Amino acid sequence: MTASDQSEQGRTVLGGLAGELAAMMAEDTASARLANSPNLAEQAVWRRLTARHGDRLAEIMAAHGWPTEALVGPDAAKAAWLVAQHADRQLDVQRRAVELMTAAVADGAASARDLAFLQDRLAVNEGREQRYGTQIGAVADGRPVPWPCEDPERLDERRAEVGIEPFAEYTARFAPR
Repeated sequence: MTASDQSEQGRTVLGGLAGELAAMMAEDTASARLANSPNLAEQAVWRRLTARHGDRLAEIMAAHGWPTEALVGPDAAKAAWLVAQHADRQLDVQRRAVELMTAAVADGAASARDLAFLQDRLAVNEGREQRYGTQIGAVADGRPVPWPCEDPERLDERRAEVGIEPFAEYTARFAPR
């Protein structure tokens, strides 16, 4: 096989991977309403879907590292992040994604904002305080209540560092209307 053939084969594999990730995001988005359904059978559909996607993301990360925009394109990179974000029952997948994304962010190859959301999601899932206040736990008295945050006095400063709007603006989107 020539170098040109190998290069073409690599583009085909990565193109297929990009398509697969995009399809996973579309399926996730279409099914997200099931996550908190009062119907337990619908919740089970969501859990099976996110587990299947998490398993596949683990395979992708093992074979290719973090699926960066340079590797799979912007839509598929966002899809990989979404799959990791929703792998709530697969903390090993979330931990590995945080590890690989951290390195990719340091190299300028991934979104610091997306990493912050995933770090917070993992912290909440592990029972730790979140750093950026991205994970909302409930709504009380008409106001969104985040899961506990470390050093809340500096929350907006940390959020700004990674390109997330101030906490008050962010939570206004969750307030009942």
